[in-house]
Amino acid sequence: MKQNNQVSVSFMIAGIVFCICLVASNLLETKVFRAWGSITLTCGFLVFPISYILNDVIAEVWGYRKARLIIWLGFLMNFFVVGIGGIACALPAAVEGSDDAFKQVFAFAPQVAVASLLAFIVGSFLNALVMSKMKMADRHKGNFDYHFSMRAILSTLAGESADSLIFFPLAFYIFPLFFMGEPQLPLPLMSELMFTQVIAKTLYEILVLPVTIQVVKLVKRFDRTDAYDENISYNVFKVKEI
Repeated sequence: MKQNNQVSVSFMIAGIVFCICLVASNLLETKVFRAWGSITLTCGFLVFPISYILNDVIAEVWGYRKARLIIWLGFLMNFFVVGIGGIACALPAAVEGSDDAFKQVFAFAPQVAVASLLAFIVGSFLNALVMSKMKMADRHKGNFDYHFSMRAILSTLAGESADSLIFFPLAFYIFPLFFMGEPQLPLPLMSELMFTQVIAKTLYEILVLPVTIQVVKLVKRFDRTDAYDENISYNVFKVKEI
């Protein structure tokens, strides 16, 4: 087994893809598509659930402490892209109006950016925490496929629920009400969107579970690692403990 304070190539690859998925999902949020019937989703849905799947893989294979490190890195990368995007949009265009399309993608509304970052950090840590706690409870139990599936589904459900419960009220109701005097979305529609997002992303997780299970098994064999979070601190700020 590798020493707990080491990181492997597999872990680095998982972390890089995790961060890329988060940045890509923010950029893809600017387009809305019709999923089925009258239900619409943002294109961020295409990639954002992958970050939760990777969160599950990292927490399962390398443990909560390394998941904590990757979550904070993802948060910082998101913050960097939001910040640098804002600076780029503020710079004068060489030709007046030629950057309108650019601004549609990179001009993140402040309230949406803040709500997104807060929702991500809470949802991701809750996802990793549930995975870690359930794995410890499942220790020495057989049928890995079943127990890992339950961990992955329930942790995603918890994380995505927290993400939606924070993001939608802040971005479309509380912040607009405070700064503009009225919410951007009525409560019934906002509640419908929250419910749809949670269910759709959880179903996404379930559909790809066979692939996720095989990836976890492959990485465990390749890395010779299977972490159990015994006697660790779940303090989200202890990033140095990996």
